[in-house]
Amino acid sequence: MSNSPVSFNLDIEHASFTHLGAGVLRVVAADGSVAHPVTPVRAFPLAAPNEGLSLVGPSGQELAWVDHLATLPAAVREPIAQALAALEFVPAISDLRAVSSFATPSTWSVDTDRGPTEFVLKAEEDIRRLGPGMLLIASAHGVQFLIRDTAKLSREARRLLERFL
Repeated sequence: MSNSPVSFNLDIEHASFTHLGAGVLRVVAADGSVAHPVTPVRAFPLAAPNEGLSLVGPSGQELAWVDHLATLPAAVREPIAQALAALEFVPAISDLRAVSSFATPSTWSVDTDRGPTEFVLKAEEDIRRLGPGMLLIASAHGVQFLIRDTAKLSREARRLLERFL
């Protein structure tokens, strides 16, 4: 394996990027040739969001692989990160303030990294364990909420959450 953070047939380290909208980027190679529009896709979006990133062409073919996003030059890393932000919406829960009922469906009042909100949990099966202390909760509307570390929640929040696990 090479020491380069990028492999395959697109040299993105020496390319420039233009946003086309909806998380799609136009890549112009160092020699001025225009590559296909690409969409960045994380290999492990929750467990290792900055490791293992693929740039995928319009027909689904992988044009480049990035081992670590942080190793790319800023001029390349920043547009890719902005495109990913446009594609992804997984609010991280920082506090569980209240639950309407300990039976499902129930309405949860939470604080997230995007502000306070409420959502409906349809069934206990909509809470998935991703690893030690990490949970993914699907709301009735299909929005995925992430709890990165249950140990960092308040004692009251952990007590409420344990009723559903």
